[in-house]
Amino acid sequence: MPHHIVITKPLNRRVGTLTRCNVDWVRTERSHTRLDRVFARLDREPERPAHVGMPRMSRHRIVLLGATLAFYAAIVWAVVVTSWLVRLDWQVMFFRPYQQWPELHAFVDYYVVLGQRGPTAVMVAAWLGWRSWRQHTLRPLLALGVSLLLLNVTVGAAKYGMGRLGPHYATEIGSNEMWLGGDIFPSGHTANAVVTWGILAYLASTPRARRWLSALSAVTSLGVGLSTVYIGTHWLSDVLLGWAAGLLILLALPWFEPLIARAEARILAVRDRLGDRRGTKAPVPAPADGPVMVRPLTERPAGTAHEPVPAGRAARSPVYLAPGPHTSRAERSPVTPAGSRRPQHTDRHPRGTTPAPRP
Repeated sequence: MPHHIVITKPLNRRVGTLTRCNVDWVRTERSHTRLDRVFARLDREPERPAHVGMPRMSRHRIVLLGATLAFYAAIVWAVVVTSWLVRLDWQVMFFRPYQQWPELHAFVDYYVVLGQRGPTAVMVAAWLGWRSWRQHTLRPLLALGVSLLLLNVTVGAAKYGMGRLGPHYATEIGSNEMWLGGDIFPSGHTANAVVTWGILAYLASTPRARRWLSALSAVTSLGVGLSTVYIGTHWLSDVLLGWAAGLLILLALPWFEPLIARAEARILAVRDRLGDRRGTKAPVPAPADGPVMVRPLTERPAGTAHEPVPAGRAARSPVYLAPGPHTSRAERSPVTPAGSRRPQHTDRHPRGTTPAPRP
């Protein structure tokens, strides 16, 4: 527990005399760890930060998108015509990296999970869901959903369209193994690693965080791609095309920002309408026409059951009450209070009267 020390007079030390003019409070507490500082920084993150800008399709991004698209087409053409890239694929396959460094096999089996669709999507969605709740916006989750949808459509169509077989199912040495019913070109693990971890850099709040997360996602996706080559489930050209496919999705994502904004507005509008339907409004009492005058007991018409006014009590003057529903005493509940266990006595008579004889 932190405590305080009050210093009210000079402190004599070897280096000299230290005089305190005012009362100083010196707090001693445990030093914060790096994890404590990280959580403290997250707690200070403002809701709906105004400085977060959406990435736009700038000229630099368009040039990079065009270069990546040209690289994508060049890889596909090099594999289709069975060029030097296909020969390099066969050389790497015959090298058998998993036999050259068998001590890495256990680590690579776990590391390649960072490129699988299910585990990575759950981890990233949990983080982006916390950010959405913190900033009161659905943009992080919607951006993740749009990127994964684009990944499934583009990479899935390329896989089944070109139908390339993997190294373990190759039929002819030196061939490109295209249009034989396979589904490994491009590498889905590599493309998924680029998109799933790259979306964190795309949604970063500051330029510094975007740079660090971009480098981290690049290293992670590079390691995932090389891990698949090490295990032997993909050709080297599959990994190259997977990197290009994932990068194309991240570069083209700003074109879908208006769609994400409209989807968020519609979802929030539906939520507001459902909230209005479920909400119950308090009943508003009907306004009274005017003040209600209560007559004194002595002026009430005969035949109304009420207590007679004693002789010593003076009659009251008319009383004007505030607007609202009012009832006279004769119209109120009986003498026995509500909730009482005492039964109602209908044979009671007011004081000073003679009860009727019983039959």
